[in-house]
Amino acid sequence: MFKKYDFETYTDRTGLDSAKWENIPIPDAQVSEGFSKIPMWVADMDFATAPSVIASMLRRITASPAFGYYGLPATGYFDAIRSWQLERNGVDIGSDEYISYENSVLGGVANIINTYTEPGDPILLQSPTYIGFTGTVNNAKRTIVLTDLKQDENGTYRMDYEDMEKKIVENNIKVAIFCSPHNPTGRVWEKEEIAKYVEICAKHNVIIAADEIWSDFIVGDKKHIPTQSVSETAKQIVAAMYAPSKTFNLAGMVGAYSIIYNDEMRKKAKEHAATTHYNSPNLLSVYALIGAYTGGGEWVDELRKVISANMDYAYEMMKTWDGVTVQRPQGTYMMFPDFTEFCKKRGKTLDDVLKRCVSVGVICQDGRPFHGECHIRFNMALPTAKAKEAFDRLDRYLIKEEW
Repeated sequence: MFKKYDFETYTDRTGLDSAKWENIPIPDAQVSEGFSKIPMWVADMDFATAPSVIASMLRRITASPAFGYYGLPATGYFDAIRSWQLERNGVDIGSDEYISYENSVLGGVANIINTYTEPGDPILLQSPTYIGFTGTVNNAKRTIVLTDLKQDENGTYRMDYEDMEKKIVENNIKVAIFCSPHNPTGRVWEKEEIAKYVEICAKHNVIIAADEIWSDFIVGDKKHIPTQSVSETAKQIVAAMYAPSKTFNLAGMVGAYSIIYNDEMRKKAKEHAATTHYNSPNLLSVYALIGAYTGGGEWVDELRKVISANMDYAYEMMKTWDGVTVQRPQGTYMMFPDFTEFCKKRGKTLDDVLKRCVSVGVICQDGRPFHGECHIRFNMALPTAKAKEAFDRLDRYLIKEEW
């Protein structure tokens, strides 16, 4: 079906220090004899990265086998980012000065938090919440304030603007973290929704740290709207974080970038980052980005078709599971079904369900740390044959068989 690139080879990464393959995140759970492992939890992909990424890194390695101190290249790196953003998101960044290297997206978010708040200060997050945000805020010794996303009659997650503004005022919020597309729900926000979020934050002088790492993974009929693009006001209060790491399976390379248009905000963020040296560029991650953004577009387009097919298969199957509520994500490659009614009908706990999944080799993720009370998180970025095998196992051994 997808011929040019290899999205069918499935490599067991056991023994290669892969967090996804080496660990089972469910306490006291183990794979039963006779079942192979299909890890579907932490958000990295079971695909080799794009050929253009490897080629770019190899060119740098072979050009000079010396890897000492260096600066970002005057050409290549910034050009690649500006071209990618223009082609993919319709945004003309303009000057290179608005772009800064970040060690990681979460590192960039943490830097904004530490630049504009003090220990103990509240940070606004939306719930369900990416656990990386939870860890980042807690590690910074700040306080988490949650505003819940609400599901409408169709199950679509919506922002509760009234609650959000109430929490901002009551807690004197100075920084809010915005995830777009949203992890873990897979929601792709509309321009009007983002604009209203920005309007409320601007009204109360709230700085927005926007994590847009999933922007390349729109798997429905939606379009990613960069937060900074919705208004001139957004450009002045938003620090946007991007990376090729999710898109090209490069999390282990460590490298991201921020786009900050406000001169004062960018200056303060850079000054604070300089005190820790956390964002000194990783040489090979720079060349990985150049290869990804200059030669990887077709690869990404093909990859999204694979992930979309995987989600279609899982979604159609889960819709038939009595007691399981599921929405087809509009973005990301994660799914977040709700097993509340299933557990009630079967007299099971979520822990029982998680252990049952693992017992048949489907290594999934507990949704509770994401504030999904009875949710499970599934990573759909794997060869379609394996995605089907995983859900076929769950259909047989979790849903249809008594246990």
